[in-house]
Amino acid sequence: MTSLRLPVPAHDDVRPNPGTVDDAVALLRGSRLTVLTGAGLSTDSGIPDYRSPDSPPRNPMTYQQFVGDAAFRQHYWARNHIGWQHVHRTHPNAGHRALASMEAHGTVVGLITQNVDLLHEQAGSRRVIDLHGRYDRVICLRCHRVVSRTELAERLEALNPGFAESVGAVGDVEIAPDADAVIEQTSHFVVADCWQPDPDGGDGPCGGMLKPDIVYFGETVPAERVAAAYALVDEADALLVAGSSLTVQSGLRFVRHAAAGGRPVVILNRGATRGDPLATMTLDAGASETLQELAARL
Repeated sequence: MTSLRLPVPAHDDVRPNPGTVDDAVALLRGSRLTVLTGAGLSTDSGIPDYRSPDSPPRNPMTYQQFVGDAAFRQHYWARNHIGWQHVHRTHPNAGHRALASMEAHGTVVGLITQNVDLLHEQAGSRRVIDLHGRYDRVICLRCHRVVSRTELAERLEALNPGFAESVGAVGDVEIAPDADAVIEQTSHFVVADCWQPDPDGGDGPCGGMLKPDIVYFGETVPAERVAAAYALVDEADALLVAGSSLTVQSGLRFVRHAAAGGRPVVILNRGATRGDPLATMTLDAGASETLQELAARL
C-alpha cells in the first residue's frame, strides 16, 4: 500500500468522542498498549511537523520526483546535506522518555513510529518499528547496499568543500521533518553515486542512485515491516496514537485494524485526525505533557 495523502478535517471541527486525561486513564488502566507515533511527538525536540494547525505550508518530496529528476535529486541532497546535521543533534523530549518508561514497566508492548528521527531509540525504547525508515541510513537503488548517513556526509563534504559554510550555521536554516533544509542555491552541488564495488563484478564502483532509507510519498512500505506492525497491534489490548494526524494510509491502517479487532483506540493529537471516526476516545492536547501524565498514572 502506498503512502497516499488524504484530506485532514479542519482544526475547528468537533472531534468525536472527546475525552480528558482522566477518561483515558480510566479506559486504558490495566491494558497493554501498542503506541503509534507521528511527527507531532517530535516537535518539542525541535523537529517541525507537516500538518499541525500552526505548521507552515510544506510540499514533501515524492518518490517519483526523487528517482525521475536529476536536478531535483541534486537540490534534495544539497538541502539534506545541511538539514540532516540538525536532526542528528536533536534529543528525545519528555514524551519520548515517557513512552520508554511505560515500555520498561510493561504498559507499552512496543511502538510503531512514522518518524524517521530515531528519538524513540535514543530515549530508551527497545521495541520500535520504524515504519517509514531511518534518516541515518542510505540505500543504493541498484545494488541495495545500505551505508550510514555519516559515511555519505563525509563523501559529500569531500565532493563539496565549503558548501555547508557557504549556506550558514545550521541553527539559522529552516529544517523540515525529513531532515531537509530550506535553502535555495544548490545548482553547483555535486551528488554522490554509490561507491561500493560493482555488483556485476566490474572493475569500477556500483555507481547506482543513492536514496535515504526512508519511505517517501508514493513509495510502498516494505510488506514485512507492515506485517510486523499489524502483529504488534494484535499483541496489545489497546492502541494509543500520539502526535499523528493519520493523514497517510500507512499509519491509518493500524487504527482501522485495531478498531476492526474490537480494541479501544485513543488518539492524542492537537487538532482533528483522519482516524477520529474510528476512535474510542480523542484527546486534543499536547503529546509530551499528556504522555508524561499517562506514564505516571497507568
